[in-house]
Amino acid sequence: MLIVKKFGGTSVANKDRIFNVAGRIREEYKKGNEVVVVLSAMGKQTDALLDMAKEINPSASKRELDMLLVTGEQISVALMAMALDTLGVPAVSLNAYQVAMHTTSVYGNARLKRIDPERIQNELESKRVVIITGFQGVNKFDDYTTLGRGGSDTTAVALAAALHADACEIYTDVDGVFTADPRIVSKARKLDEITYDEMLELASLGAGVLHNRSVEMAKKFGVQLVVRSSLNNSEGTIVKEVVKMEKMLVSGVACDKNTARVSVVGLEDQPGVAFKLFNLLANHNINVDIILQSIGRDGTKDISFTIKEDDLEEAVNILESHREGSLKCQKIDTEREVAKVSIVGAGMMANSGIASKMFEALYDVGINIKMISTSEIRVTVLIDETQVEKAMNAVHDKFLFAM
Repeated sequence: MLIVKKFGGTSVANKDRIFNVAGRIREEYKKGNEVVVVLSAMGKQTDALLDMAKEINPSASKRELDMLLVTGEQISVALMAMALDTLGVPAVSLNAYQVAMHTTSVYGNARLKRIDPERIQNELESKRVVIITGFQGVNKFDDYTTLGRGGSDTTAVALAAALHADACEIYTDVDGVFTADPRIVSKARKLDEITYDEMLELASLGAGVLHNRSVEMAKKFGVQLVVRSSLNNSEGTIVKEVVKMEKMLVSGVACDKNTARVSVVGLEDQPGVAFKLFNLLANHNINVDIILQSIGRDGTKDISFTIKEDDLEEAVNILESHREGSLKCQKIDTEREVAKVSIVGAGMMANSGIASKMFEALYDVGINIKMISTSEIRVTVLIDETQVEKAMNAVHDKFLFAM
């Protein structure tokens, strides 16, 4: 069997944890399986590198930031290869350039285009464990790029697809996918299995267990994922197309505090205005989520929407530079202290009243809703960031704990 194993930063945060992971890899190798390992940077190293960059140049280019950040994973893979060698397991560490992991040229948020598997296959044929840097690739200019925070998951799934692996296992510091973040909701429980669509929604809405693009890619290429803990031998959660269990109405509750609201006030109430607004943001790779447009009055209308708080400064600069030109709006307001809380579940499609039940849960604990967005399998509300914990517990109790 060929198995791809991905270990997150907390799993390789120090010497003891590196040797713990190395021991697990050795067990797999001794079974006669071919093993490809994908690693994140150690612990909080990516954050430490970003802090260093801000001290030197708060306005550093995204290209130079990527050049800096890829060093974190290179440290992890080299140390892991050394640890495996100590344990008597032949291993080789490779970075994105050595593997030839081709990406788009969007620094800081690149997408994988293709992987050349020849080098990896040659190393596997030589009976080595292959340890590969997650989170990074190389663009057409031979520059390093990064895939966005959590991108090592996407690296692992892409490798599993390219190598036609028999299994893809994502190891983290929790036992699997939970009905909510157990650090926020003490009653959260682990799911044995979950569909790609549900997991994709949860990942996109702030559940930090999996990178949303990794789930998207797993669904596209039919890669079955297992999310499990690197600290114990629990079975974890299987992410796949169809689950056997009878569907719950709601599979999980997620929150995203990396959120900001932007309101563009006094736009002309005429065709094409929304296109101009959102095309400006799309051209700068700024993703928009919840959108609310007011009813036109006195020839004008307002449009409010949410984006990642990390993108707020750039978005405001873009919009302000076009405020008196193509947008012709009166002003641009922003709000940082907000968060999204969402419920997700394939069972929602066949059941009415799910949204009202969520709103009731929030009403019961006195939480005001600022914006609402829905799809077939999710309902998302925007609330004050200070009320996230109360909201998560109230909604989780309403849908999941009582079942």
